[in-house]
Amino acid sequence: MSPSPRLQVESGRVVLSGEWTLAALVPQLREVEAQLAGGRLAGLPWDLSSVSRLDSAAAVLLWRTWNESWPRDLVVSEMHRRALERAATMAPAATVAASPTSGPVVRLGYLVLALLDNLRALIILYGQMLLDLGHLVLHPSEIPWREIAANIYKAGAMALPVTALVGFLIGVTISYLSALQLRNFGADVFIVNILGISIIRELGPVLVAVLVAGRSGSAMTAQIGVMRVTEEIDALSAMGVSRSIRVVLPKLLALTAVMPLLVLWASAIALLGGMVSALLQLGIPFAYFVENLQRAVPVANLVIGLGKGLVFGFIIAWVACHFGLRVKPNTESLSANTTTSVVTAITLVILVDAVFAIMTRNMGIPQL
Repeated sequence: MSPSPRLQVESGRVVLSGEWTLAALVPQLREVEAQLAGGRLAGLPWDLSSVSRLDSAAAVLLWRTWNESWPRDLVVSEMHRRALERAATMAPAATVAASPTSGPVVRLGYLVLALLDNLRALIILYGQMLLDLGHLVLHPSEIPWREIAANIYKAGAMALPVTALVGFLIGVTISYLSALQLRNFGADVFIVNILGISIIRELGPVLVAVLVAGRSGSAMTAQIGVMRVTEEIDALSAMGVSRSIRVVLPKLLALTAVMPLLVLWASAIALLGGMVSALLQLGIPFAYFVENLQRAVPVANLVIGLGKGLVFGFIIAWVACHFGLRVKPNTESLSANTTTSVVTAITLVILVDAVFAIMTRNMGIPQL
């Protein structure tokens, strides 16, 4: 049976003996804490030469008893001193976390540094993706077809119902509100132009991107984050399996491939909703709507919409995988990075859409 921990004060010195571990301290923890309480022993010399074992729990207990500073006279073995030094290095972290909130300039500096750090990590992930694609071109037998197909099903096929529902309702809403205004000016027929341009060129891609970022993007971040928490990512590396080829690249390729199809699907359903509303509000038949849609909306608008879907899909998957890989092994980090992933993806989508609008401002707009 291991000797129990003992504390004695002899000739003005605190002498510890026995086994100072958590298992040995638990039966007499109250008694030991009572002896150490008050800080009256902190300023005395300490002798730990008779301690047989000292674990991290006892080291933290002693370090707090010493008011987080080394005694003026300490006799301890080298092995136990290292345990005490580890406990000493842990204490400042708790102090920093409990410190008051810094000023606005300091917070702004931290935000800028975090932004630069994320930007650097995104560029590294993009470069790794290019290297992986080059490797797969030279070694086609290693292409993860199953992973790509699974992500296409999850991000594409499973998203068809929600995108169809939201697209239909958006089409009905825009058509209904536009009809109220056009009727006042006797310009009912121009509802085809308004719906066609707005849905195919702008609302379709952006609407689908927001839905996919909240649905598939968050799921990708959470999936990779859980793999980080459960150390599955480390297990893949230990087995010599590339995490980027097996985990990251399939998500990037799948979402980039299915986003234009989702944009086409949602735009078509939104136009259908607009046609139904136009028929009920303005009496415009389906045949007239479809016939005029071809003349009112040049094909360039469809190309722009599908191109946006391609870029938006890559951005969402890129950001989702980045924040998934940054998850630390705790649930708080998982939830925080998932939220940040969705917000960042939607923000980037809106910024890129603005860039698209500026670059393609003279394309696909019918000249009267």
